[in-house]
Amino acid sequence: MEKIKNALFTSKYTEVSGDDFDFNAYNTFTVQPVEIPTTEVAFTQVVKFQKGPIKECGVNGVANEDLLLMVITRLQQFQNSPYACRENALALTKLEEAVMWLRKRTLDREARNVEGTHLV
Repeated sequence: MEKIKNALFTSKYTEVSGDDFDFNAYNTFTVQPVEIPTTEVAFTQVVKFQKGPIKECGVNGVANEDLLLMVITRLQQFQNSPYACRENALALTKLEEAVMWLRKRTLDREARNVEGTHLV
């Protein structure tokens, strides 16, 4: 497991590590607290992404779009509460755009009959 060095991660409270590097990317990410709190139970969360093309490897993890849609749903819920703010609205717009581009990629791959395979 390798600690991921990215200035954009919230490393003040949590540390993100990547593991199972295959198909040109980490397939497993682990998030754990930087310091174990003395008053609460420590947590570790593991996110396993889809490893390899679905038609070749089957469904074995979370798709990028699914994870983005989870964050979109969470931010939409904040926007329907007292926590609504301009920053959430802007983040939502960008996340929705990211999902759109990933869907376009999938549609393009379907049109070329390579979706779900390792073919480029």
